[in-house]
Amino acid sequence: DMLEAAWMFWKNYGKQMEFSVRKHYANKSKIDGEITSRRFLCSKEGTRKPDKREHLTNQPRQETRTNCPVRLGVSLVRETGKYKVYDFVSEHNHVLHLAATTFMMQSERKMSDVQAFAIDLAYASGIKPKEIHELMSREAGGRANLGYIGVDQKNYLRTRRQRSLIYGEAGSLLRYFQQQLI
Repeated sequence: DMLEAAWMFWKNYGKQMEFSVRKHYANKSKIDGEITSRRFLCSKEGTRKPDKREHLTNQPRQETRTNCPVRLGVSLVRETGKYKVYDFVSEHNHVLHLAATTFMMQSERKMSDVQAFAIDLAYASGIKPKEIHELMSREAGGRANLGYIGVDQKNYLRTRRQRSLIYGEAGSLLRYFQQQLI
């Protein structure tokens, strides 16, 4: 797929130039549903919406968006069926990542199925989450080679626990109602 190739190019370009990337919009044709244009951005594009929480928040989140103009826009050329670049801006308005920290960028983080399985096994064995992350980092040859950071592992384990609680509650309710029928 040409759009997937464009996205992979943008991800690799971002990694090489040391900035995090994200997808923006995709315009689809109303006739055949084909994507006619797509835009890829620096992850610091735009600004945060106004905070709806109480104005006396103890720990307000740090501003992460700088309205960075860096982008790549591609559009479909119907005659050839290929996409061409129609918009490219390369000048950032913020400091870029250091080469040593590019593995921490959101667009570079991905936990594989094999890693998720290993985390499940280690957690079921009673190993603490911090120790699991340390073990996985050592096996990968360092944190930079792991592909995800501690927060990703924490989120994965939390989601897993929440799913098991839901199924556990449903199972216990089913058992309760079965006992009521006897």
